[in-house]
Amino acid sequence: MTDRQAIFPADRHALYEKHHYSAAIRSGDLLFVSGQVGSRIDGSPEPDFAAQVERAFENLKETLAAAGCTFEDVLDVTTFHTDPERQFETILPIKDRYFGTKPYPAWTALGVTWLSGFDFEIKVIARIP
Repeated sequence: MTDRQAIFPADRHALYEKHHYSAAIRSGDLLFVSGQVGSRIDGSPEPDFAAQVERAFENLKETLAAAGCTFEDVLDVTTFHTDPERQFETILPIKDRYFGTKPYPAWTALGVTWLSGFDFEIKVIARIP
Protein backbone atom coordinates (compact mmCIF):
# COMPACT_ATOMS: atom_id res chain seq x y z
CA MET A 1 0.00 0.00 0.00
CA THR A 2 1.23 3.48 -0.87
CA ASP A 3 1.73 5.87 2.02
CA ARG A 4 -0.78 8.68 2.38
CA GLN A 5 0.32 12.15 3.43
CA ALA A 6 -2.20 14.80 4.48
CA ILE A 7 -1.67 18.22 2.87
CA PHE A 8 -3.06 21.46 4.28
CA PRO A 9 -2.67 25.06 3.07
CA ALA A 10 -0.78 27.49 5.33
CA ASP A 11 -4.04 28.97 6.61
CA ARG A 12 -6.04 25.90 7.65
CA HIS A 13 -9.74 26.49 7.24
CA ALA A 14 -12.14 25.74 10.09
CA LEU A 15 -14.09 23.30 7.89
CA TYR A 16 -11.25 20.74 7.92
CA GLU A 17 -11.41 20.40 11.69
CA LYS A 18 -15.18 20.72 11.95
CA HIS A 19 -15.88 17.95 9.42
CA HIS A 20 -12.71 15.84 10.01
CA TYR A 21 -11.11 15.73 6.57
CA SER A 22 -7.83 16.68 4.92
CA ALA A 23 -7.52 19.43 2.34
CA ALA A 24 -5.65 16.94 0.15
CA ILE A 25 -3.95 13.57 0.28
CA ARG A 26 -0.66 12.85 -1.46
CA SER A 27 -0.20 9.27 -2.59
CA GLY A 28 2.93 8.67 -4.62
CA ASP A 29 3.08 11.40 -7.25
CA LEU A 30 -0.68 12.06 -7.21
CA LEU A 31 -2.55 14.66 -5.20
CA PHE A 32 -6.23 14.11 -4.43
CA VAL A 33 -7.73 17.44 -3.39
CA SER A 34 -10.94 17.49 -1.38
CA GLY A 35 -13.78 19.65 -2.63
CA GLN A 36 -12.87 23.29 -2.13
CA VAL A 37 -15.65 25.77 -1.47
CA GLY A 38 -15.75 29.54 -1.19
CA SER A 39 -15.16 29.52 2.55
CA ARG A 40 -13.47 32.15 4.60
CA ILE A 41 -10.92 31.10 7.23
CA ASP A 42 -13.73 30.75 9.81
CA GLY A 43 -15.60 28.34 7.51
CA SER A 44 -18.39 30.73 6.56
CA PRO A 45 -19.33 31.13 2.88
CA GLU A 46 -18.65 34.23 0.84
CA PRO A 47 -22.15 35.73 0.44
CA ASP A 48 -21.73 36.93 -3.17
CA PHE A 49 -21.76 34.04 -5.67
CA ALA A 50 -18.90 35.35 -7.86
CA ALA A 51 -16.79 36.00 -4.75
CA GLN A 52 -17.63 32.49 -3.50
CA VAL A 53 -16.39 30.93 -6.76
CA GLU A 54 -13.25 33.10 -6.73
CA ARG A 55 -12.57 32.12 -3.10
CA ALA A 56 -13.03 28.41 -3.95
CA PHE A 57 -10.39 28.73 -6.70
CA GLU A 58 -8.06 30.62 -4.36
CA ASN A 59 -8.54 27.96 -1.67
CA LEU A 60 -7.70 25.36 -4.30
CA LYS A 61 -4.63 27.34 -5.38
CA GLU A 62 -3.39 27.45 -1.76
CA THR A 63 -3.93 23.71 -1.31
CA LEU A 64 -2.13 22.91 -4.57
CA ALA A 65 0.76 25.17 -3.55
CA ALA A 66 1.08 23.38 -0.19
CA ALA A 67 1.91 20.23 -2.19
CA GLY A 68 4.25 22.02 -4.61
CA CYS A 69 1.68 22.08 -7.43
CA THR A 70 0.04 24.69 -9.62
CA PHE A 71 -3.03 24.62 -11.86
CA GLU A 72 -0.72 23.38 -14.65
CA ASP A 73 -0.39 20.10 -12.72
CA VAL A 74 -4.13 19.45 -12.52
CA LEU A 75 -5.29 16.43 -14.54
CA ASP A 76 -8.94 16.06 -13.55
CA VAL A 77 -11.55 18.55 -12.28
CA THR A 78 -14.98 17.88 -10.82
CA THR A 79 -17.25 20.82 -10.02
CA PHE A 80 -20.54 20.82 -8.17
CA HIS A 81 -23.22 23.47 -8.79
CA THR A 82 -26.52 24.19 -7.04
CA ASP A 83 -27.96 25.95 -10.12
CA PRO A 84 -25.76 25.20 -13.15
CA GLU A 85 -27.87 26.92 -15.79
CA ARG A 86 -27.77 30.25 -14.00
CA GLN A 87 -24.27 29.93 -12.56
CA PHE A 88 -22.18 28.95 -15.59
CA GLU A 89 -21.94 32.46 -17.03
CA THR A 90 -20.33 33.56 -13.75
CA ILE A 91 -18.16 30.46 -13.28
CA LEU A 92 -16.63 30.09 -16.76
CA PRO A 93 -14.67 33.38 -16.88
CA ILE A 94 -13.26 32.68 -13.41
CA LYS A 95 -12.39 29.08 -14.35
CA ASP A 96 -10.70 30.31 -17.53
CA ARG A 97 -8.41 32.61 -15.52
CA TYR A 98 -7.07 29.60 -13.60
CA PHE A 99 -7.15 26.97 -16.39
CA GLY A 100 -6.44 29.31 -19.27
CA THR A 101 -3.94 27.31 -21.30
CA LYS A 102 -4.25 24.14 -23.35
CA PRO A 103 -4.31 21.30 -22.82
CA TYR A 104 -7.16 21.81 -20.39
CA PRO A 105 -7.71 19.24 -17.66
CA ALA A 106 -10.57 16.75 -17.89
CA TRP A 107 -13.70 18.33 -16.39
CA THR A 108 -16.95 16.93 -15.04
CA ALA A 109 -19.65 19.34 -13.84
CA LEU A 110 -22.52 18.11 -11.70
CA GLY A 111 -25.74 19.79 -10.61
CA VAL A 112 -26.53 19.09 -6.95
CA THR A 113 -29.17 20.17 -4.47
CA TRP A 114 -26.99 20.64 -1.39
CA LEU A 115 -23.44 21.83 -0.66
CA SER A 116 -23.65 22.52 3.09
CA GLY A 117 -24.49 26.21 2.68
CA PHE A 118 -22.34 26.79 -0.41
CA ASP A 119 -23.32 27.07 -4.09
CA PHE A 120 -20.11 25.90 -5.78
CA GLU A 121 -17.45 23.29 -5.03
CA ILE A 122 -14.36 22.17 -6.96
CA LYS A 123 -12.22 19.08 -6.43
CA VAL A 124 -9.20 17.99 -8.46
CA ILE A 125 -6.59 15.32 -8.99
CA ALA A 126 -3.12 16.61 -9.79
CA ARG A 127 0.26 15.09 -10.55
CA ILE A 128 2.95 16.35 -8.21
CA PRO A 129 5.97 17.56 -10.20
